[in-house]
Amino acid sequence: MTKRLVAVLIVCAVMMTMSVSAFAADSGADLYKAKCQGCHGADGTPSAMATKMGAKSLKDAAIVKKTDKDFIDNTTNGVNKMPAYKGKLTDDQIKTVATYMKSLAK
Repeated sequence: MTKRLVAVLIVCAVMMTMSVSAFAADSGADLYKAKCQGCHGADGTPSAMATKMGAKSLKDAAIVKKTDKDFIDNTTNGVNKMPAYKGKLTDDQIKTVATYMKSLAK
């Protein structure tokens, strides 16, 4: 009985860990879709309006070279006409969406 209970608890712990990991992986994409995609496009290519405002493609060579810290700083503090998300998103959310954006910059 005790071995069975331990086995069930281990299986539950593994399932919970997998669920949290899956949620974390999706949250960057979800945040990007909700907060960034309108200007930066679904694949990192800016809309015509955003291009007129000076936004570059995330696939632009100068953007691709940016570090994770650059993406986090730009998302936190804003850049050019892009608004700052400090106070609008948590630090963890900013890091998550910045990491997702960096993944589009290829």
